[in-house]
Amino acid sequence: MSFDHSGHGGRFRMGRRGFLRLGLAGAGALAAPSVLAGCASPASPSGSSSLRVWDLFSGGDGVLMDEMLATVTSGPDPFDVDRTILEWGPSYYTKLAMAAAGGRAPEVAVLHLSRLAGYAPGGLLEPFDLDVLAEFGVTEQHFAPAVWERAKWEGEVYAIPLDTHPFIVFYDKEIAGAAGLLDSDGELAPIGSPEAMFAASEALAAEQGGTGVLFGHVGDQAQCWRMFNGLYAQTGATWELPDGGEPRVDADAAVRALTFMTELFDGQRNPNNLDYAGAMAAFQGSRGAMIFSGEWELPNLRITDRPLGAAPFVQIFDQPAVNADSHSYVLPRQERVDEGRRREAHRFVATMLKASYTWASAGHIPAYQPVIEDERYAELDPQASYAGAAEVAVLDPPNWFAGSGSNFQNQMTQPMTAALMGNMSPESAVEQMISASQSMLDDPNPVA
Repeated sequence: MSFDHSGHGGRFRMGRRGFLRLGLAGAGALAAPSVLAGCASPASPSGSSSLRVWDLFSGGDGVLMDEMLATVTSGPDPFDVDRTILEWGPSYYTKLAMAAAGGRAPEVAVLHLSRLAGYAPGGLLEPFDLDVLAEFGVTEQHFAPAVWERAKWEGEVYAIPLDTHPFIVFYDKEIAGAAGLLDSDGELAPIGSPEAMFAASEALAAEQGGTGVLFGHVGDQAQCWRMFNGLYAQTGATWELPDGGEPRVDADAAVRALTFMTELFDGQRNPNNLDYAGAMAAFQGSRGAMIFSGEWELPNLRITDRPLGAAPFVQIFDQPAVNADSHSYVLPRQERVDEGRRREAHRFVATMLKASYTWASAGHIPAYQPVIEDERYAELDPQASYAGAAEVAVLDPPNWFAGSGSNFQNQMTQPMTAALMGNMSPESAVEQMISASQSMLDDPNPVA
């Protein structure tokens, strides 16, 4: 199933979407190498010049990616792109690892930056040639240091960030203004302490006539970790997972962060038993004045009639920090590298970054700084209000089993969910989180 998407010199074809959306679980993928071989390296109708690209963007993100690809596959120096969309989740990363291990991967793929430690060390990715990228106008100076440093492994750059997608705050501007929480520019004023956040929550609830702050976490595999990871980093502590060692965790700082979460969402001050969809529906239905969630929910929240404001996740402790991840481009291992196609892959990545103003409309913060510095971006509301989150982004600990969509996030979230619902103390939850971290460190890296 394919179609020409550009109508100009280049072509953008969508390949085998229905088949790949079936998704192979990890064990199933390992048991079916012939299926992977068949879908990883197709014969392109346009011949060897077609650049094969894998990504995981569907829904609204998929539509925007279509627009970006339509832009770069037209014009005076177009690309011929064979795009394959795979379903987001563990199956995507299993397929990518299997294809790279066999040397039959696409020339370019999208990877969450937090998953890099599971791919670069095992030889599943190739580093970028920074001199070639510089020829196409992309250099280290064009990225926020917090994100760029995570794109490296042993001193080489293995990923080029397309965006930063942080865990942020959405709020009703009129209610926040009436509650006295906005600054002179009409943006959310700094909070600065647990006590100030509790007071802000109460002021929002009074103006709302109901709930101040919403947070959906029940049944979700990552939400508690997203909030906790940012708060824990705000204390100045780090959650380190050294291969072959023991977790290096500041238990007191972890308890401090989780205790704040349980006090803010204690079932009285704010609900403690909402699932993700329930919290979203409550905010959309004006049953709460503020919600903690990912910026990716912007398209869903802005369709309501509420005057929507947004800001980086509130600073509660000693230093600013925001949990985030980054959709990044990587170069999967090729059995036989065609230097011309590898150079074209570099040009493609650079061109997509320069076209990422389109990507910002979904809420994502473009990683390529010239896009953010463009006056058009400053006019995006509320995206421009939380662009600074990229400067203080904190990703998952760099280890092969951590990152977006990982079992690590699930294992961390389960005891925190129990603590928020009053079924476990913060101290016990942190003990369980550290114990689970140790168990995962004890497991061998399958691609080491």
